[in-house]
Amino acid sequence: MRSFLKVAAMATLMLVMGSLSACNTAEGFGRDMEKAGQSIQKSV
Repeated sequence: MRSFLKVAAMATLMLVMGSLSACNTAEGFGRDMEKAGQSIQKSV
């Protein structure tokens, strides 16, 4: 259960960071989400 919470917290943090980086295009947003997904996969 702890690992799930850690992953959920990391995912939330990545989403917040992605939104704060102010992506100007849908393509930029897609790249940010891809990087966030890769980071989450590496942490698990």
